[in-house]
Amino acid sequence: MSTENPLRRTRFRLGTGRATRSRAVAGLTALLLPLAAMVGLAAPAEAAGSATASFVKKSDWGSGFEGQWTVKNTGTSALSSWTIEWDFPSGTAVGSAWDATVTSSGTHWTAKNLGWNGTVAPGASVSFGFNGTGTGAPTGCKLNGASCDGGSVPGDNAPSAPGTPTASAVTDTSVKLSWTAATDDNGVKNYDVLRDGAVVSTVTGTTYTDSGLKAGTDYSYTVQARDTAGQTGPVSGAVKVHTTGGGGGNPDPGTGGKVNLGYFTDWGVYGRNYHVKNLDTSGSAAKITHINYAFGNVQGGKCTIGDSYADYDMAYTADKSVDGVADTWDQPLRGSFNQLRKLKAKYPHIKVLWSFGGWTWSGGFGEAAKNPAAFAESCYNLVEDPRWADVFDGIDIDWEYPNACGLTCDTSGPAALKGLTSALRTKFGKDYLVTAAITADGSDGGKIDLTDYAGAAQSLNWYNVMTYDFFGAWDAKGPTAPHSPLTSYDGIPQAGFNSADAIAKLKTQGVPASKLLLGIGFYGRGWTGVTQDAPGGTATGAAPGTYEAGIEDYKVLKNSCPATGTVAGTAYARCGTNWWSYDTPATITSKMSWAKNQGLGGAFFWEFSGDTANGELVSAINSGLK
Repeated sequence: MSTENPLRRTRFRLGTGRATRSRAVAGLTALLLPLAAMVGLAAPAEAAGSATASFVKKSDWGSGFEGQWTVKNTGTSALSSWTIEWDFPSGTAVGSAWDATVTSSGTHWTAKNLGWNGTVAPGASVSFGFNGTGTGAPTGCKLNGASCDGGSVPGDNAPSAPGTPTASAVTDTSVKLSWTAATDDNGVKNYDVLRDGAVVSTVTGTTYTDSGLKAGTDYSYTVQARDTAGQTGPVSGAVKVHTTGGGGGNPDPGTGGKVNLGYFTDWGVYGRNYHVKNLDTSGSAAKITHINYAFGNVQGGKCTIGDSYADYDMAYTADKSVDGVADTWDQPLRGSFNQLRKLKAKYPHIKVLWSFGGWTWSGGFGEAAKNPAAFAESCYNLVEDPRWADVFDGIDIDWEYPNACGLTCDTSGPAALKGLTSALRTKFGKDYLVTAAITADGSDGGKIDLTDYAGAAQSLNWYNVMTYDFFGAWDAKGPTAPHSPLTSYDGIPQAGFNSADAIAKLKTQGVPASKLLLGIGFYGRGWTGVTQDAPGGTATGAAPGTYEAGIEDYKVLKNSCPATGTVAGTAYARCGTNWWSYDTPATITSKMSWAKNQGLGGAFFWEFSGDTANGELVSAINSGLK
């Protein structure tokens, strides 16, 4: 019986575009109503008393913006619920929201707390956000039926964003920050200085020296102005600072410059109960170089949040936290993003990329390809949000598939991927990682032939070539075949469906070998109703799996159906009438040797939770790349 949360499951495909994996329904409005249903509606509104509500645009991309409302309890007794009402001009609207239930009647909008964030203690505050369309600003704000007070003051505009801070005098433990002043119609009172999204000081001038920092550590700083009426404006751009010194902590994994990258899924924290801390306790964090966090969504041609609760709001208890420290109710960042921040502090060599798209959410890339610059701008603003700018070192796009068919068919043309990757590189600059996960369909006239992968590679650090999911029980009657064959073999069901042919075709197209990573699946694919031990047998359907028929984690298969043979570099076994293929430490070692001989940039895998508790597959990749 599946233990996955049914509210958080959809499907996507990797590799050639035939196989499926489970993922979360975590998209903004899709999640909003089920959560509201589970926790119940907010209690009836009460008078605001000594409470304020204020609005800021966290980011603005011209045709849309990210807005945030903050309710602050300035009184001496707790609020038990809150309701904010406001008006938007025609053409401005809320598209998707998180941490509140948002409804509208014409141009009048109402936001109510969810069951878990209605209580606001004296002196505390709570925020919710949304993605908006249009260019207007809210008017007529009411909090629990009374004036918002701290919101937009009639006739008094909020201050502008200060200039992006510049850093100087960086030492092991301190940094000096300077910024250009914000403007306001009635004057700027002071500035909040935010480190990694949290306010560390409030100053009246335009400089601040932050001290007490850790040596050899990454930090991100932004600044926000406040006017004489107490209104805060939008935050500035972020500056990243790396303090000098250090040298302690865990060493890099010693892979000789080769990449060892794993995908971490946002929905794994639910039914699978797999958290960032597992990367530490398994020993995997010390042996990898990069993490791809999957997935952010692509909506309306823009990068958007995937699962706000898992990403940055889920509260961690001490036993599940990387550093053994529990989250507090009012800290500015929680969820997996904060846990990744803690993991990077413990393992400074790890770089984290935010991956967007995947099988389910690739439909938005076609719209993005119509305006690559706007897409890149939205992605940069989201990845570099001040709350988590220090967590991410780059972006990965998982478009399944440009100018080809996946869940839907794309007709953007062979140059579309190159247009997107070029725009992303221009916006993110040379110091960020920009990568893409791509098809491994090496057949004649297949997906690799339909896109200019060589042209797009010019803007990328590397490709994650999805060399798995070539064969599986979507062909219910078989023939049985390894889902991740390294090479072709006699009887392979489809020519070109193997790693060697895919890599060779990409090289021939002009993609440098050093920009290609070999993909490894930390799971097996299987059929049932099979009587033949060797590959090529007939079947009656998909073998039973823990979360989905036809698929099972390696950590389960190694004990429930141990490998008895190898074909095309991949292990297989028949247990009763079930036939499975999957990679083992031995086959991974062989594949890593092949990857090095091909001059590839390294390897990546899907995904961490399929490995054993002691990370034996991650260890095999690490050892094999040395």
